Amino acid sequence: MKIRERGIVIGILEPGRKNCITDVPGVKVGHVTLDEPLEGEEYAATGVTAILPHDGNVFKQKVPAASYVLNGFGKTTGLVQVNELGLLEAPIMLTNTFGIPAVTEGALQFMLEQNPEIGETTGTINIVAGECNDSYLNSIRHFSVKREHAYEAIKVASLEQAKEGAVGAGKGMICFGHKGGIGSASRKVEEYTLGCMVLSNFGRKEEFQSDRYRTDVSKDGLPETSDGSIIIVLATDAPLSDRQLLRAAKRTGIGLGRTGSHFSNGSGDIVIAFSTAQTSPHYFNEKQETRIQLRDDHAIMNMIFTAASEAAEEAILNSLSQADTTRGRKGRVVSSYPF
Repeated sequence: MKIRERGIVIGILEPGRKNCITDVPGVKVGHVTLDEPLEGEEYAATGVTAILPHDGNVFKQKVPAASYVLNGFGKTTGLVQVNELGLLEAPIMLTNTFGIPAVTEGALQFMLEQNPEIGETTGTINIVAGECNDSYLNSIRHFSVKREHAYEAIKVASLEQAKEGAVGAGKGMICFGHKGGIGSASRKVEEYTLGCMVLSNFGRKEEFQSDRYRTDVSKDGLPETSDGSIIIVLATDAPLSDRQLLRAAKRTGIGLGRTGSHFSNGSGDIVIAFSTAQTSPHYFNEKQETRIQLRDDHAIMNMIFTAASEAAEEAILNSLSQADTTRGRKGRVVSSYPF
């Protein structure tokens, strides 16, 4: 269950109907989860998650986007071009560290089939993929994630409330020594919605701010893992420019810090943000393009910043609250958090 069902309310703004990133109109999420024994004591506990900004052809109708690196100990694809051009032109893909090449190839295959002109009569395409290291539970050296899993995750993406916890890319992830993974939350900001989805795989048990959330910390069965990482995806239908999306992305670090993270040396803490309010067509003959954006000095921008920090914090807690105890390689078990 989500943390609100446990009586824990984060912040002052109201969530959307599903309290999920898919509250943002048009945003879709798809998971493919791998959960199977391999030879000997090895185990595939991993997967792929795809986040689509809208139901159309993202290459032909790009959306404003930005990324922000809180701590750069991560392996991603596509963020350089996102920040250079301020546009997202493919689904955002999440997986484990060694799955990045296969997931990038699978997403590329899907987009090439949808757009046969890519690499022929028009340019190439920028695939965005992010990762966390799930090697405590998942036999990461076996490369269980294949390109077809990324392709399927895009195909099955839905507007419905996304599954959370130990699913998709979150299957083998650990957060504050307990089972983490996929978490999501949303906030209403006047007529707009802001949604957040995280892939949580960070923090040590002693860092979690248990007093803040009125929880008891179990002392048993908590693995001492490496520093870990988190990928935060922020979506909104508010008309924000890529520069404004960057400003909002920075505020997710507030929510991450409230849980107990200090963006440790070996943690890849990366934010990707996009707006669905308007699209930029790939094919456009005019030399001028008109866009609408909110004014920076209007009070609503502070509400959007508040929404970003609150949604990120709640999404992280939901990744813990929704995750079931999970078994993995070498007989290892990571328990769900005892809220």
